[in-house]
Amino acid sequence: MNISPKERFLDICHFKRPGDLCMLGGCVNCFWDETLEEWVKQGAPKEIIDPGFCGDYFQIQHQRWLVEIKSGSTGRPSWVGGKEDLPVIDLGDGLTMRAWGGLLVPAYEPRIISQDERTITIRNGQGQTAKHFKEHWELMPTYLDWPVKDRATWNEHKKRLDPNSPGRWPSDWNAYVQEINGISEPVSLRVGGFYGDLREWVGSERILYMFYDDPGLIEDMMEQILYIETEAIKRTLKDIKVEQATFWEDMCYKSGPLISPAMVKKFMIPRYKKITDLLHSYGVDVIYLDTDGNVEQLIPLWLEVGINFTWPLEVDAGNDAVALRKKYGKNLILGGNINKRVFPKGKEAIREEVMSKVPFLLEQGGYFPSLDHEIPPYVTFENFCYFINLMREVAGLEKLSFQ
Repeated sequence: MNISPKERFLDICHFKRPGDLCMLGGCVNCFWDETLEEWVKQGAPKEIIDPGFCGDYFQIQHQRWLVEIKSGSTGRPSWVGGKEDLPVIDLGDGLTMRAWGGLLVPAYEPRIISQDERTITIRNGQGQTAKHFKEHWELMPTYLDWPVKDRATWNEHKKRLDPNSPGRWPSDWNAYVQEINGISEPVSLRVGGFYGDLREWVGSERILYMFYDDPGLIEDMMEQILYIETEAIKRTLKDIKVEQATFWEDMCYKSGPLISPAMVKKFMIPRYKKITDLLHSYGVDVIYLDTDGNVEQLIPLWLEVGINFTWPLEVDAGNDAVALRKKYGKNLILGGNINKRVFPKGKEAIREEVMSKVPFLLEQGGYFPSLDHEIPPYVTFENFCYFINLMREVAGLEKLSFQ
């Protein structure tokens, strides 16, 4: 019996297809631009630079992210090489960048602040001032300034968070609805982030102080996010069927959450619940949260409110997908947790890493394998091809030829 990619995705999420291998594309299996450029030099077909070709080449399942609806962040700053279909702005001196503002409509107008031989300092679409290495745009920049510093700057910034701004929605809504409802891939709606977005606007250090120094301002910012996301969900889901809703937070580091579970419980959990209850009312029960770092202390809080899928489960941060499956059973969908840092060590190390986790996790179900974050250039084309075929071997699938 044929099954659509949407049905297969949901069946895996609902633990109905134990042993099935589905490597998701989009946010979950994504590559540095520099990685794909290096792979072409290493013998990969030049078409691999195209995301659609790349997904088909490795048999990675495409997802359709509703990027045309400005309903949330993915954490990707508006730098050269951004994957979203957005206007490219000419900064001068042969430099361009994408006008990506995340949840902000309109985005801030990107511009060059300063530059030298190796670096360029820009104001990006989120209103951040950030210094980048010119030759390595994919590397994390040094952030120097943020648009929200106090209530006065928040009140100005807030004007970009109107759910009814024309640029927030596709101009021909009926045609867009028809297009999205006609595709076979899983569809994902972004539903914001109560820590991630605030951090992008305020800065990592200032936001942590603000939880104590001005909790009223924190509440006001989170309420605006709740309002805009609620409106986006209602407007979208009355017409479009989605398989997944996604939060982006990046709220953890190597040893645990950046803010205490008590703060998460006080400020975020009640608002998460309002969103997840609304999603459930539209039949959406796969609710994904993307955060780096160690998530162990936060998983029980997320599960309380229906957030049931987490990625990338970074290994070096102490996340163990096998242990999480044994602890939470079928309550938690898992993604990632293949340690990308073993790839430079060669095929033996890759096999050891995969075989220590993937056979068990696939057989249990509810698992979407990927490396534990975006795929950097030290992962060679040869080793990634070996990894793909090793995964297929575990799942009892025919190997790919990679001609």
